[in-house]
Amino acid sequence: MNLIERVKNILTTPKTEWGKISLEPQSMGAVIGSYVVPLVLIGGVATFIGYAFIGVNYGFFRMTGTEWGIKMAIIQIVSVIVGVIVTAFVVDALAPSFGSEKNINKSTQLVAYGYTPAFIGAIFNIFPAIALIGSLLGLYGIYLMYLGLGPIKKTPEDKKVIYLVVTIVVLIIVYIVIGLILGSILGTRIGTGTL
Repeated sequence: MNLIERVKNILTTPKTEWGKISLEPQSMGAVIGSYVVPLVLIGGVATFIGYAFIGVNYGFFRMTGTEWGIKMAIIQIVSVIVGVIVTAFVVDALAPSFGSEKNINKSTQLVAYGYTPAFIGAIFNIFPAIALIGSLLGLYGIYLMYLGLGPIKKTPEDKKVIYLVVTIVVLIIVYIVIGLILGSILGTRIGTGTL
């Protein structure tokens, strides 16, 4: 399946698409390489353009210029890829606790395809002042992951909500830690700003 078709289908007909995905024997590397990386790079380019040429004001402090664009794009790209991988491992580790199938490849599919609205929402980073809109679009991913828990992880209906809540808590912690680490390495004080 091509990238554009998968994005369209997971966003518009998720129940049907999760059924198709559940039958695909994709490895973690294949999902990351063929789906996550291309979409993350689009968001990274938008982030670079937004911070390098448009910028954002924080009171007396203005973030703009090529250096800011590069730093923020790196934070965007690395944090999302690492976040998908770490979250997939956590989802997989938690699976038996929620009566779900332990399979890292399926966990990666769930997380990666569930992130699709956030990947698309990252395009709003081209205008840093409204980047929050893109983050809000990412909330649809919570619903997508909920729908995917049954077909992908074989999660019993009565355990889906708590499994999803625990996953979201882990996801938030992972992103805060990754953002802070990358922010300190790259010398930005708002490492989590693009997340």
